[in-house]
Amino acid sequence: MRRGRPIPPVILSSEEREALERWRRRHSTSQALALRARIVLGCADGATNTAIAKELRLTKQTVGKWRSRFLVRRLDGLLDEPRPGAPRSISDAEVERVVVRTLESKPKDATHWSTRSLAKASGLSRSSVHRIWQAFGLRPHRSESFKLSTDPLLIEKVRDIVGLYLDPPDRALVLSVDEKPQIQALDRSQPILPLRPGQIERRTHDYIRHGTTSLFAALNVKTGKIIAEHHRRHRSIEFRKFLDTIDANVPRTLDVHLVLDNYGTHKTPLIKRWLLRHPRFQLHFTPTGASWINQVERFFADLTNRQLRRGAHRSTFELESAIRDYIDIRNRNPKPFVWTKTADDILASIERFCKRTSGTGH
Repeated sequence: MRRGRPIPPVILSSEEREALERWRRRHSTSQALALRARIVLGCADGATNTAIAKELRLTKQTVGKWRSRFLVRRLDGLLDEPRPGAPRSISDAEVERVVVRTLESKPKDATHWSTRSLAKASGLSRSSVHRIWQAFGLRPHRSESFKLSTDPLLIEKVRDIVGLYLDPPDRALVLSVDEKPQIQALDRSQPILPLRPGQIERRTHDYIRHGTTSLFAALNVKTGKIIAEHHRRHRSIEFRKFLDTIDANVPRTLDVHLVLDNYGTHKTPLIKRWLLRHPRFQLHFTPTGASWINQVERFFADLTNRQLRRGAHRSTFELESAIRDYIDIRNRNPKPFVWTKTADDILASIERFCKRTSGTGH
């Protein structure tokens, strides 16, 4: 039997294992260094390069590279190579203190560090703090929002809806449906100064309200076409009227699968009676707090960015006309959104995020 080259074992001292575990666990460690620490710890536990690569979603060559570097240079081999240029004036310990302080503390008078405040507290220059932040991908001035669904049927609903997207039933139409309520017809208090060479478009910060409208939309997930209509309110009465519109626009020979959120107007007795009279309609509700799985939300984002955010409308009639024109132009050359992730991919991503936010890693 032909055998490959023997893989040298990795034996750690207690100090090395302690340092690697600290790099792996601590939030202040860069993701690259944390990954290298996990590779070496896996090697020390006797795992093969193939097994470690599969677990960490890497190539065998990457695992072999960091195993070899550690065996030659030990912990120093896991650090990034110094780049050519002037000798470093800031030690690794100072860099670590800046990173740890950024991640694990706050200034007394603010919710986050700035380069100026951290430079003053650490005794370094603002440019040095900025370079350290840039090297470790730290941006304290920025934040994003997130929401994890607590729906007890999260797994079942994700598999149901993603299954409709990736493998729709035969002789059926899958529509992603939702309302965009309270769209305001806004006009600026003074004329907009248009775009000119060397001058961006300018507008007043204040505006005049001219009423609101609500847009009901159904996105054909296969073709990208939109069925839409406007109502001044978004009660179950208006939703039932929109269901009538969908019913009139879908051939009678097709079943209709509607992907909806959990808004109360979708579940009233009026809607339930309508569904009993139209058995070809089937409703699929998204998990609570997971509107991202409803593809029509992506259409609403495009509508907002392309037509609404910078639009100026002097009446709800103008606003509705602008929205209808946008949808008509889109429907002339529709393009569906391409859904690529399977239900297993999504659930695995949620699991990884839960482990990160719990701080346990388990």
